Amino acid sequence: QVQLVESGGGLVQAGGSLRLSCAGSGHIFRINDMGWYRQVPGKQRELVARITSGGSTKYVDSVKGRFIISRDNAKNTVYLQMNSLKPEDTATYYCNAEAKSPAALTFRNYWGQGTQVTVSS
Repeated sequence: QVQLVESGGGLVQAGGSLRLSCAGSGHIFRINDMGWYRQVPGKQRELVARITSGGSTKYVDSVKGRFIISRDNAKNTVYLQMNSLKPEDTATYYCNAEAKSPAALTFRNYWGQGTQVTVSS
């Protein structure tokens, strides 16, 4: 099994910054793509940013130029640096990883428990 544990959420004023971290642990053979999603009550979970094992990145248009996703493959960890935060960035942020344990035949999608980010105006 693979576990993802997020940290770094909190309350920040508009224009401020936060850095989210997500560490993978457990029986990990390999992790392919990793990413961050967010969700607000009553809405679908949306992709914020994704990064491949080789470092290629993808962002939703609303965060381009403000958020930076990165990863440390040796630590099975993905980060999300969030700058110039806006009230509309307020959401629960979830870490996601496509990972394979040694005993598994295929890759599976894993999710963290979520971390709350609140941006005050």
